[in-house]
Amino acid sequence: MTIRDAKAADLPYILDIYNHAITHTTAVYQETLHTLEMREAWFAEKQASGFPVWVAVEGEQVVGFCTYGPFRNWPGYRFTVEHSVYLAPSHQGKGIGRLLVEHIINHAREQGNHVLIAGIDADTIPSIRLHQSLGFTEVAHFKQVGYKFGRWLDLKFLQLILQES
Repeated sequence: MTIRDAKAADLPYILDIYNHAITHTTAVYQETLHTLEMREAWFAEKQASGFPVWVAVEGEQVVGFCTYGPFRNWPGYRFTVEHSVYLAPSHQGKGIGRLLVEHIINHAREQGNHVLIAGIDADTIPSIRLHQSLGFTEVAHFKQVGYKFGRWLDLKFLQLILQES
């Protein structure tokens, strides 16, 4: 398994992974499937903003992707970033998520970011445990802020301080 910069040719695979998360999980509080055009616009915006998108590749198959970007768009938050990691269902629980989060941590730290934020559905215990094992601490638990699959969802924020003061 390798991690490399995403390219436009990867977008159909990224789209499939993301749409699976929309349809079957609470990893993203989105209910409308994305189109390839939407993913192309997202990718172009990431590139224009200078934020990375990486893919995890096994053989020639894209099995996951990750990215990070601004936590909030106000200047005072410019050293705080929030990340996303998505895996193909067939490749979850195999350590690929850990490798992708570690990749994000290292890159975000090298770029001079101070804090890395993870917004995780409160019932997604494996992801919460993964982040905690990498040094993230829970800093917020928002009750019933999301709604999907006919029920209210809680959201947890975890953070990792990348650069100690």
